[in-house]
Amino acid sequence: MVRPGRDRLRGCVEADETYVGGVEEGVHGRETHEKSIVVMAVEVLSPKGFGRVRMRRIPDVSGDSLIPFVCDAVEPGAVVRTDGWSGYHDLPKHGYTHKKVILSHTGDPAHVSMPAVHQVASLLKRWLLGTHQGSVTPAHLDAYLDEFVFRFNRRHAHRRGLLFYRLLEHAVVTAPTRYRPPRGEKRTHNL
Repeated sequence: MVRPGRDRLRGCVEADETYVGGVEEGVHGRETHEKSIVVMAVEVLSPKGFGRVRMRRIPDVSGDSLIPFVCDAVEPGAVVRTDGWSGYHDLPKHGYTHKKVILSHTGDPAHVSMPAVHQVASLLKRWLLGTHQGSVTPAHLDAYLDEFVFRFNRRHAHRRGLLFYRLLEHAVVTAPTRYRPPRGEKRTHNL
């Protein structure tokens, strides 16, 4: 569902991470042992509203994971708003204007200071619970994220037939994915 070579996000973009998975006891802050970490970027439209979104599952919240996502998802020269997390500190070195929103200094809750990423994260989790009944394994999470992004980015489409056409067009140009390897070949990864 992801078009190769798609346009990157522009203008003002909010970026943040969210955690997908059940309740995890004994962890604090950005620490996790069992949940999947999803980083997202959302275009913020003026005077209000959200544009397109990009999401990716990442192994950790270090700059080595966050910066490549932003570089892949956001056009250089854009204003990238993040919380005060140190993983985003090198954004200016990559051609972005970095606006930090230190949530503890604002006095506002996170969903007020950075509404775009928090609303999209909430919609993602609600969709996973409703559509997939919360039964999401890390092996298939990337496909679920791609589907959510496809649906979200086309939420205002007026021509529903064109959406189906675009999906078929992507299917034709995308290499097939096999659940099981052909007879005689060994599996190279676990699904």
